Amino acid sequence: METPSQPSTPPEAVSLAKALIYWLKLGCISFGGPTGQIAIMHHDLVEKKRWISEQRFLHALNYCMVLPGPEAQQLATYIGWLMHKTLGGVIAGALFVLPSLFVLLGLSWIYMAYGDVPAVAGTLLGIKPAVIAIVLFAAYRIGTRALKNSALWSIAAIAFIAIFVFKLPFPYIILGAGIIGHLGGRYYPAQFAVGGGHGGSTQNVGPSLIDDTTPTPPHALFSWPRFARVCIAGVVLWGSAMAALVAVFGAEHTLSQMGWFFTKAALLTFGGAYAVLPYVFQGGVEQYQWLSASQMIDGLALGETTPGPLIMVVTFVGFVGGWTKQLFGPDSLATAGIVAGTVVTYFTFLPSFIMIFLGAPLIETTHGNLKFTAPLTGITAAVVGVILNLAVFFAYHVLWPHGFDGGFEWVSAAIGLAAFMAIWRYKIGIIPVIAACGASGLILTMLRPPAL
Repeated sequence: METPSQPSTPPEAVSLAKALIYWLKLGCISFGGPTGQIAIMHHDLVEKKRWISEQRFLHALNYCMVLPGPEAQQLATYIGWLMHKTLGGVIAGALFVLPSLFVLLGLSWIYMAYGDVPAVAGTLLGIKPAVIAIVLFAAYRIGTRALKNSALWSIAAIAFIAIFVFKLPFPYIILGAGIIGHLGGRYYPAQFAVGGGHGGSTQNVGPSLIDDTTPTPPHALFSWPRFARVCIAGVVLWGSAMAALVAVFGAEHTLSQMGWFFTKAALLTFGGAYAVLPYVFQGGVEQYQWLSASQMIDGLALGETTPGPLIMVVTFVGFVGGWTKQLFGPDSLATAGIVAGTVVTYFTFLPSFIMIFLGAPLIETTHGNLKFTAPLTGITAAVVGVILNLAVFFAYHVLWPHGFDGGFEWVSAAIGLAAFMAIWRYKIGIIPVIAACGASGLILTMLRPPAL
């Protein structure tokens, strides 16, 4: 029975200009990580605006979850493409990232130029323990969703030991987990028939502009010529940028190395930003020494306070790397940071656009739900172990900043415990928790007696 809250007709067609305004707004308010960002889009696009139906929304989301890369940004790209062709997808995906890019470049400059100022240092002193709590909660949240049986718990434990004890590179862990998942799905299917997803709403909001039964628009139909054109465009966009860097600076230059490294990172981000951060740490801190371990933690803290995908922390890594390496000389540190941060962001997000434009027409050939593969289930389980390792790594550097012989930071531990309880027990949002922890660190720094 129809009620006044359930319209009987779909909304009017949405112009590209109107959609652009929405995607820009989304890019400015998309706090809360992928879960929060997807919840915002679901509320706006499915329930409020009725641009897309529940099932079509989840159908697109399931595909984005299978891909490496930031699933919320990819989902925005997918829906923008479905509504307004390739240009709509580019606008939706780019505006999801650009506000965060500008904010992070500004925060990175403040951090590098004024990071030693007591007020800034004190604020970061409180934020760092909050980062530990946030990463621990991410491991808990993903683990409770993904580790449904002893086999998957075992994969998570093996992944943790592999990266924590044996320092195995992240790509090998992902490959191994995928192989285990593949074999497990073949011989023990019941143990690996565990999918992931973000639940939607069962509320009946009336017909949508793109409804369950709406035919696939002509531009979204799969064709091999279009597939080939997207492949060529992707190769040209990546290859021309990389060739320009190598031609101007050389293959061993920091910018060229960043382009190649973050292309690989973009293709390995199964499980979201928390899962790829250990790989970024291995490359950015240990291999290339673009930044220090402490700066990496600070960068994650800044990334948590800005809108957009958390993987935007790579912008901070690029900025600090460009600044530290003095790419354009000691008098152009900010310019070097901005260029490096922009280069890193470009190479990190380009593969996400290409994968959506390549695969979405195939996905649109059927409106049935995607089935998660056993290899993906294995990878998701391994991601939990990798994220836990990240939390242990951060905890060591924050709670024992001078090593185990240098004393334990009880104040930082107390702030971190309070932050975890606030997020886990009292369901307080990440932004208020970070703000409170930063204020606590600032107050404690001001009250601390000066060193003699």
